[in-house]
Amino acid sequence: MKMTFNILNQPAECCSTSSSYSTSESSLPIAIIGAGPVGLAAAAQLATKNLPFILFEKGSEVGANIRTWGHVRLFSPWKYNIDQSAKHLLLQTDWQEPNEEIVPTGNELIDQYLIPLANLEMIKPFINTNHEIIAITLKLNDKMKSKNRDSQSFYLYVQSEGEIKTVEVRAVLNATGTWGNPNPAQGNGVWLPEEKSMKARIDYHIPDVEAHQTDYANKKIAVIGGGHSAINSLINLVKLQEKAPDTEITWILRKNSIEQAYGGEQNDALPERGALGLRIRQLVEEDKIKVITPFYISTLIDEGTISIIGNYSEEEITLKGFDRLIVNTGSRPNYTINSELRYSIDPITESVTAIAPLIDPNVHSCGTVRPHGEAELRQPEKDFYVVGSKSYGRAPTFLMATGYEQVRSITSYLAGDVESAKRVELTLPETGVCSSGISGCC
Repeated sequence: MKMTFNILNQPAECCSTSSSYSTSESSLPIAIIGAGPVGLAAAAQLATKNLPFILFEKGSEVGANIRTWGHVRLFSPWKYNIDQSAKHLLLQTDWQEPNEEIVPTGNELIDQYLIPLANLEMIKPFINTNHEIIAITLKLNDKMKSKNRDSQSFYLYVQSEGEIKTVEVRAVLNATGTWGNPNPAQGNGVWLPEEKSMKARIDYHIPDVEAHQTDYANKKIAVIGGGHSAINSLINLVKLQEKAPDTEITWILRKNSIEQAYGGEQNDALPERGALGLRIRQLVEEDKIKVITPFYISTLIDEGTISIIGNYSEEEITLKGFDRLIVNTGSRPNYTINSELRYSIDPITESVTAIAPLIDPNVHSCGTVRPHGEAELRQPEKDFYVVGSKSYGRAPTFLMATGYEQVRSITSYLAGDVESAKRVELTLPETGVCSSGISGCC
């Protein structure tokens, strides 16, 4: 692979061959990694504050991860899904604001909001799709060196079209999320070779069952997981079962009782999420779905069909004959690109350390997470931040509105407005219960 090092300070010229740059830190851009809702909200905030920025997205379009579950409807209506600075910029164009009470699908979120936002003239020139960050470090120091550390800029190593380039920036907001880095089926969280060898017959997302009926129709399917992603998968399979009645659906989860999976139901302040709980209860009570809980998976075996071995009611049993698995057990963050930085994550939740006690899903629902901003998200490495769903690690209690407030606070701090950064305000719906779902979707 050809390797070139282009050190740049002008966002619009990210991938040019110019090697001249100013050594003034104030002239360097702020890097945003990830062009999802939170990354683009950060771009809108920085554009509003007239701060130079550059945004890198690994996928081929903004919201690329969302497109993989674009057929799925979110839990929250539009009023919780649009950043206020982004809205202000969009309303200065011919953009048509969606009805704030309507609940969009993932595709609608991209097409009606993220793409128009990304196409704004103060944002579009600074977005670089098909650009993957493979490492972040300081200009002159590795992780071990402390001399003048806080005064140094960052280097991003960016891979695109077979080349690796180096971009110099003054600050980094990592908004890459956790989607695409799933937890395994195993109850203890360990990836085993047996499971990896079966990946062609395992979905780790919410599959578009309607579009790929031959993979599921009249097959024996197990859905693994106790959160709302699993419920969405189950509901889609039942719709297919109505047309293909030999489709067998088994729901495997670890909860002590199935009622724990139903969530807030009619008491949920997000009606779309409450409706999921009500619907899945109905399907279970109608015996459309076979439920096995609490079940702790220990291994998977390929016997032509898939066998699942685990502990059920203190006995080891084997569930046999599955043609396909849908593993909706949540996602986990990948911090590989940070390996030469000094950063702090909680050993349990894998979230930013300071917010771990605020987001413990055993204590908090999405609506009871206390407001937090730059101060709580600050890392040992000056001007480096993990934001959005990635800041929550494995905790499933994240809402997009939370991420928008995070980047509003951080960008205010980077702009020198410390008082605004401290003034964190966040009003979220009380949702009753939060369970593993699509990171950043609700």
